[in-house]
Amino acid sequence: MKYGFWLPIFGGWLRNVEDEKMPPTFEYAKKVIQSAEKWGYDITLIAELYLNDIKGPEADSLEAWSTAAALAAVTDKIEIMAAVRPGFHNPAVTAKMAANIDQISNGRFTLNVVSAWWEEEARQYGGVFTAHDERYERTEEFLDVLKGLWTEETFSYNGRYYQINNAHLSPKPVQRPNPVLYAGGESERGKQAIVNACDAYVMHGGTVDEVRTKIEDMKERRQRSNQADFQSFGMAAYVICRDTEEEAQAELERITDIKESSGYAGYNDFVTKSQLEQQVKLYDYSVSNRGLRPNLVGTPEQLARRITEYEEAGVDLLLLQFSPQLEEMERFSRKVMPLLSKSHV
Repeated sequence: MKYGFWLPIFGGWLRNVEDEKMPPTFEYAKKVIQSAEKWGYDITLIAELYLNDIKGPEADSLEAWSTAAALAAVTDKIEIMAAVRPGFHNPAVTAKMAANIDQISNGRFTLNVVSAWWEEEARQYGGVFTAHDERYERTEEFLDVLKGLWTEETFSYNGRYYQINNAHLSPKPVQRPNPVLYAGGESERGKQAIVNACDAYVMHGGTVDEVRTKIEDMKERRQRSNQADFQSFGMAAYVICRDTEEEAQAELERITDIKESSGYAGYNDFVTKSQLEQQVKLYDYSVSNRGLRPNLVGTPEQLARRITEYEEAGVDLLLLQFSPQLEEMERFSRKVMPLLSKSHV
């Protein structure tokens, strides 16, 4: 199992807690990622949203790609995965930027391809926002351009959305043939795009049975397309680790006490502009990325047993969320990771 974490670029993950003691600043993000390297974490995911989806559109947040480049220069071994949304990016420029960050990091930069869901954000930032299936058609062309520029000396492309004429990209990424492309999606069209064009599949938080079903389905789809299996299956989860079950449940009740908050501004777009497999209620949405559904809530021993169940279901990457980030990441690394290491000896 690889242990990853969401970089705290929004000031937290909890829509019902105003101040989580984790400011959305580069200095805090740098402290988190450098500490994570020491504590044994393998990867960080940097979400890409130009408006703050957790604390409200008016709140501070960090931009993903400039943050990724800066962190690549001050870390040594951790994988840095930045989200990218085709409706906001020129694919040729994105290919150049990604290759450059991969060079800076010596082959540690990867991408999380997201087809976007927040229409209001696109309106404010001039992004392209179209019907659901068309967003995935654009995504497939976008990835065609990235891969072409990363692998060919001279690349041309004439698609519906993008046209490239005799483009040169040098230096190429360190990773060959390309930096790993992660993506998540639950709609039929989304899964088709991921099977066709991506290397790894990532999921919102789900129960063991939900996640096992998704993994088996995506494996079968990949086999039917005559491609190699996905390199990785990742899942988001929010962690509450305490010495007693009672303490963990008390913290869960505290963070899910639903309050009126501008952090819910994107809720309607999320549930209506996406095609989701599970109904998402306000309780689920109160913590980012359905992080409560895996139920990583309890004592270190309970968490270790639960994580083992996910590993047996096919998950090999956990993308974890914590609050406050530094303190809880350190607690997880000291109390839970060693239990899981022992179970595999």
